[in-house]
Amino acid sequence: MGFIPFKTFLFGFAFSPSLKANVFEVTRLASYFNAALFFVHVGEKTLEKENAFQSLLKQCPEKPKKIEIHWTDGEPVETLTQACLDHNVDLLLLGALKRENVLKYYLGSIARKLTRKAPCSVLLMLNPSVERHPCKHIVVNGFDSPQTLDTLKAAFYVGDALSSQKITLVEEISEARVAISVSDDRTLREATLKKEKINRQEKIRVKDLVKKIPLAKKEDLKWETQSIFGRRGYSIGHYARVVRADLLVMNAQEETTFLSRFFPKDLEHILAELPTDVLIVKSKPHG
Repeated sequence: MGFIPFKTFLFGFAFSPSLKANVFEVTRLASYFNAALFFVHVGEKTLEKENAFQSLLKQCPEKPKKIEIHWTDGEPVETLTQACLDHNVDLLLLGALKRENVLKYYLGSIARKLTRKAPCSVLLMLNPSVERHPCKHIVVNGFDSPQTLDTLKAAFYVGDALSSQKITLVEEISEARVAISVSDDRTLREATLKKEKINRQEKIRVKDLVKKIPLAKKEDLKWETQSIFGRRGYSIGHYARVVRADLLVMNAQEETTFLSRFFPKDLEHILAELPTDVLIVKSKPHG
């Protein structure tokens, strides 16, 4: 397993009010990554729909060299999952929805299922737009996990492609690791010293991971580490919202004794209330 650069994108489109913004966004992203782009529509193909979509594509100022449009029937989740496999897709792009009258974004049932089932990395787009909004600040998890190195590589890869200004590597540290009941000045001091020690250890661990990322992807990017004590998944989402990050990059999978891959509960906090655009990185087998 390992991080594979995003060279094949897929976007499943529907004729919704946000279609123009989505089409402009995904064509622009694919051009920045020099990636092939597959559009897949699950539903009836009509001449009117085809002409309308081709008209939208012609309006896009930035497009990748390879674009294919596929029209197919079937159940959306299964059909798009299979399309990702058929086209060896590296990145599936999905749009998020805003709750009516509430400044809160969430995933519809189809997008949520695709986020779990997709055989590739997934980008959840919160604010697709016709005009580009630069991706200036990327927040990425620095979890102590076998997959985190691939996730960090993905974050620096994306930052390089999008000319981002800053990457913050966040180590979420469970309060349970301190495990000291604070009842007086002495126990407070013990807890504080233990937190400081864990903080130092975490920063060293994450910096050692960054050393394994190719220099070419790091030389023009400012990066720093940030430790947060709190509930895993929830804390990093809150942090990304507070610092107004443009992209949050998260692990998708963990290695366990029983399963080689599963959808961790940590992400449920993120999906319940998306703090910003979210990239969920799934490692793929080499070759």
